[in-house]
Amino acid sequence: MKLKKIMALALASCMVLALAACGGKEDTPASAETESTQDASAGEEADAAEATDAAEDTTTDAGEEAPAVEGDVSVFYYTYGDTYISSVRSALDAALDKAGIPYQDYDSNNSQTTQTEQVTTAIAKGTSLLVVNLVDSGSDDAAKNIIEQASAQNIPVIFFNRSVSEEAVSSYDKCVFVGTDYEMAGHMQGEMIGEYLMANYDAVDLNGDGEISYVMFKGQEGNAEAIARTQFGVEDADAILTAGSKSALAFYDSSNDNKYLVDQDGAWSAAAANNYMQTILSQYSEANNNMVELVIANNDEMAIGAVTALQNAGYNLEDGSATVIPVFGVDATDAAKEAIGKGTMTGTIKQDADGMANTIAQISANFLGGADTFAEVDAANVVGTWRVNIPYATYTGE
Repeated sequence: MKLKKIMALALASCMVLALAACGGKEDTPASAETESTQDASAGEEADAAEATDAAEDTTTDAGEEAPAVEGDVSVFYYTYGDTYISSVRSALDAALDKAGIPYQDYDSNNSQTTQTEQVTTAIAKGTSLLVVNLVDSGSDDAAKNIIEQASAQNIPVIFFNRSVSEEAVSSYDKCVFVGTDYEMAGHMQGEMIGEYLMANYDAVDLNGDGEISYVMFKGQEGNAEAIARTQFGVEDADAILTAGSKSALAFYDSSNDNKYLVDQDGAWSAAAANNYMQTILSQYSEANNNMVELVIANNDEMAIGAVTALQNAGYNLEDGSATVIPVFGVDATDAAKEAIGKGTMTGTIKQDADGMANTIAQISANFLGGADTFAEVDAANVVGTWRVNIPYATYTGE
């Protein structure tokens, strides 16, 4: 009987790792600090305790040790208010639930001070693993602070989504980063925009001056993702246009040397883009022969904010009765995909929330179970010993 229980534990351990790799979406609690729990009968707890005593002798059918996943995870989100981050949170909650890993979510509310304090508290409570969506990604100071706290207690750290440098991550052998090749998003968006304009140039050039007037909404100053998307979204579009004997894009406001508008709150918000766009439309219009003819946004929230302002001005209507100003974003959120389906938004770059969540859950299981850090992670996405890149994809609804 005891042998059967030991074998059952080994099989269960294997299933935990497999489920973490598969992930998936399920309904999960939405409270600010939600810790998953699993109910077990007294008999099940007794069985688990007995099997744990024999863990050193537990093996899989292949003769390899099957480490049990023990400990809990503290997950820190830069803000619950970000639509894309909310989708990652839902997917990660579900993936950790399926893997049987207890966790607690924290909303840092876009404050690095708050997040650092939350990390300190979680460590004091005895957390086994930190999963951090860093608030301040403009420098390595915040990341290094968290790494120093974690390494002092031998606690692994998984940073995700918001960039942390290789130098900072590699300074601790139990630290990794899960994110994207953020420059690629800008390149893909720029290519998508350039190809769209070449195919629809006369329709987009509303005043027929041979030049496309655009506005660029940048999410946050100092953020590596925002910097790359702002740069390459325009540069790569220009390369396609000029190769096709068309003029490069022209920022709508010639007095703006930056050639972008930034969300001053660093929140990449729909509200910020909406406010900017309403102000723009009060001065730049078809009647004045200077209408903004293209909107580029660093994320879908800002793109949606711009679409709303355009609709209020009589553009981009769902019934197809009005002129459509092409609007491009990044993330492929549900709201953006719906807008693209209705023809009110033009395209976006998919940032795979499920893929990111499942990878984080798998690495969490690896850290907690004593497996290799990148076990069961697609080797094609692993960069050196410090990071995993989740691939992007173009989304135009076709």
